[in-house]
Formats: sequence, structure tokens, C-alpha cells
Amino acid sequence: MGTPEIRRATADDLDDLFSICLLTGASGEDATEFYDDPRLPGNIYAAPYIVLRLGLGFVAVDSEGVVGYVVGTPFTRAFEKECEEDWWPALRVVNPDPGPDFDRNDWNARLRSLIHRPVRTPGELLSEFPAHLHINLLPRAQGQGVGKELIGMMLGSFHVAGVRGAHLGVSTANTRAIGFYRRIGFTTIAETDDTLLLGVQWTGEMEE
Repeated sequence: MGTPEIRRATADDLDDLFSICLLTGASGEDATEFYDDPRLPGNIYAAPYIVLRLGLGFVAVDSEGVVGYVVGTPFTRAFEKECEEDWWPALRVVNPDPGPDFDRNDWNARLRSLIHRPVRTPGELLSEFPAHLHINLLPRAQGQGVGKELIGMMLGSFHVAGVRGAHLGVSTANTRAIGFYRRIGFTTIAETDDTLLLGVQWTGEMEE
């Protein structure tokens, strides 16, 4: 299959991003069985970054197609506002609100709740880590340095945008991903019962 090529993501990649987001949506494992709409995870964690003005993304492509992606934004607060104006309204029409007291074991309800009540990143976190990102790789792309290269491309774009810190969220159950992020310089900045927020900062020129 050769070494995957990294390039900028476009709208033509959306179907692949929806698929990869689903196939890695259970702490890195296939989440297909948990969702009645296979596009639900991608509509939250992938697609808006490709469609909306303030998002950006990169994909890794091998001889069989797209094997992974990173999406994000250097301006989290402004991106949250853009989602509220231009992304969530249409999704709310086709995704019923489960209400605030939904069953936390219902994966569909959990994500539909996020569509109706998106998480607003705390301002104190954004003062040091104003950018954020999401990354997912299919198993055949893991362990080859692809994830590190994708994140490097994204952090480089954040740097060009004048941003000096980025964060991401990861399930506490995804120990492999947590280990990977820590190896490339991310540290824990906040923690809940089931999620770690990890951040990285840089000054001056980005390292190659």
C-alpha cells in the first residue's frame, strides 16, 4: 500500500471522513453497531470542519483510498459561533432532541444531545489553547508515523494563523491514543469521568 500521502481535505473527502469517524468511534474501534445513523458521529466531529469557513483538515491517502484525517480550527470560540449559526440548525431539524435527561448509555441520544446543546469550551482553557483538533486513523494506517505527520501539518497551520496552543479531547478508555498524544508532546489540562482534555503549546518557530 506504500506510505500514505498527506494532502489538504476537501468536500470530495466527506464520505470517507464520515466512514472513518464511524469505524473508529468506539475508543478507536468500530462503532457501527451503536448508531442508527452512520453519519451521526461525522456530522459532529468531522464534517463541519470541512464545510465551514473557519475549519480545516488534512487527509492521509494510500493506494486503497483515504486512511485517516485530522480536522480542526485555530479559532475555537469563533468556530463554535459559526456552527451555531450555520451547522447545528439544519441537523436539529432531522435529529430529535432527546432532552437533558437522556439515557447516558444510548449513544444516539448522547450525540443528538450535543447537536441541541453543544459543548462550549471554557474561556480559561481557550486563553492558552485556543485551537482544537480531532484525528482518526484506520488500523492499516496506524503505527507508521501517519498520525504524527497529520498532527504536525495541523499544528503548522495553527502556527501560521498566529495561534500558539491547541487542545483535543480523548476518551479515558482509549489508552493507546492517550499514549500516542503524550509521546508527541500533549499533556493533560483537564479531566472528567470519561474524557481527558490534552493540550500542547509552542513558541517561536515550529520544529520540523
